[in-house]
Amino acid sequence: MNKLTLLFTGIFLTFGSAWVGLVAYPVANLGHLQPLPNEETGGVNPPTVSGLAVAGQKVYAANGCMECHTQQVRPDPLTTDIAKQLGKRQTVPRDEIREHTPFLGEYRIGQDLSNFGARQTDVAAIHRHLYSPKSVSPWSNMPSYSYLYEYRKVVSQPSANALQGLTGPRAPKPGYEVVPTQQAEALVAYLLSLNQNYPLPESPEPTAK
Repeated sequence: MNKLTLLFTGIFLTFGSAWVGLVAYPVANLGHLQPLPNEETGGVNPPTVSGLAVAGQKVYAANGCMECHTQQVRPDPLTTDIAKQLGKRQTVPRDEIREHTPFLGEYRIGQDLSNFGARQTDVAAIHRHLYSPKSVSPWSNMPSYSYLYEYRKVVSQPSANALQGLTGPRAPKPGYEVVPTQQAEALVAYLLSLNQNYPLPESPEPTAK
């Protein structure tokens, strides 16, 4: 009986300490974080995002984008993320307070997306890349998300938001066009919202050496 009691006590202490370290301690120390005023813009940091971007986060999750992309600029001197201009500073917990589920990721098969919205503002180019990655980067191993787009026959005149500049086997035939669905529009809005180029006191920009 004593051995059994010792066994259950050990199990309880093991799981209890894990819960304290992984749940209780982070909530106690980080759960109170709030946006900070931005005196220059009159808004707050991190800034609010549109409802379309929130919907796009769900599309991002549903398509498993976090399997190949991270959303965290790691600190110097452990990495060269800042030197590679993935961001001006490292990612900290306050950056993620608007994310219901932060997609920090683990593998960088593709580029880090923490500041994607600061690096890329061309909506048409993002849509082309999602629909046909190889038409933008021939060496890309990113899968096509063409199912987020509608391939249809042009009626009367082309749609204003039809994709332009498509090349290769996925380019529409004459008389046809490729148009983003609402899911594609939401996903692009989410990607454009990924921009951590705002100041936070707990994450100052590294000074030049």
